[in-house]
Amino acid sequence: MSEIAPPATKKSLDRKAAGRLMRMATYAAVGTASTLIVVKFGAWLMTDSVSLLSTLIDSFLDVAASTVNLLAVRHALEPADHEHRFGHGKAESLAGLAQSAFISGSAMFLLLQAGERLYNPSIITNTPIGYAVMVFSIIATIALVVFQKYVAKRTQSLAIVADSTHYSMDVLVNISVIVSLFLASELGWQIADPLFAIAISFYILHGAYEIGIEAYHILMDRELPQDDRERIHALASDHPQVISVHDMRTRQSGPDLFIQMHLEMSGKLSLFQAHDVADAVMFKVKKAYPRAEVLIHQDPSGIEEERVFED
Repeated sequence: MSEIAPPATKKSLDRKAAGRLMRMATYAAVGTASTLIVVKFGAWLMTDSVSLLSTLIDSFLDVAASTVNLLAVRHALEPADHEHRFGHGKAESLAGLAQSAFISGSAMFLLLQAGERLYNPSIITNTPIGYAVMVFSIIATIALVVFQKYVAKRTQSLAIVADSTHYSMDVLVNISVIVSLFLASELGWQIADPLFAIAISFYILHGAYEIGIEAYHILMDRELPQDDRERIHALASDHPQVISVHDMRTRQSGPDLFIQMHLEMSGKLSLFQAHDVADAVMFKVKKAYPRAEVLIHQDPSGIEEERVFED
């Protein structure tokens, strides 16, 4: 599985447009998961399949996790205030940790249910109902994932990417349920149902770990991907008055990026001239990264200073 947080791109939207897309994605996730709960609950009652129960449990957790996402995204999009001058973007990462916990809990519950069914197997009935519900679930979930991935690509939202990763796993889970229903009902392999449920639970746990570790990295202010750092460095170095760029720091907080750097320029430039150079570099970087806050320190060349990082 690839990194949860996608790199920032020059196709990034401004904050207002990104916020609108992010809200739409959270509403779509809650609506889709709620619909699937209704149809899966009815199908489980008719089939008594533990693997189908696994997807029902997962849908309940989907609603809870997506609701947390919805609230977190709304909070993350609130503008900075006097007490939170860097904004509220890390609410998204906290939502990612919450999702990881939700998903882990559902996987553990599923393991218990599947273990019990291994010792007390039962015959699955009304499999055509199970097939129909799973096909419907797959179609609805794929449509949601396609939309979420589009939103994630345009907004670089950790919360939306985490939700998309989770629902992408659901597609595979639903496909595996169809296989287990077939093996159990058509071939008489009753043990296939709980075995598939156990495999699904471990897959869900793996996804929970991926989401949780990425949220942790964001909360710990991990640097942007190296490709982005190199691009920012190149944009700053391209100005003819910039001699060198050093002590560059980057981080992501929800929909916002924060970029700091030192520009070394000729000591013969006046303060006004140096300021103009810094402004030109700032606007150039912000054009490539519209939601970035860029902070630039100006250094005269030839001055010895302690560097925090060697870039």
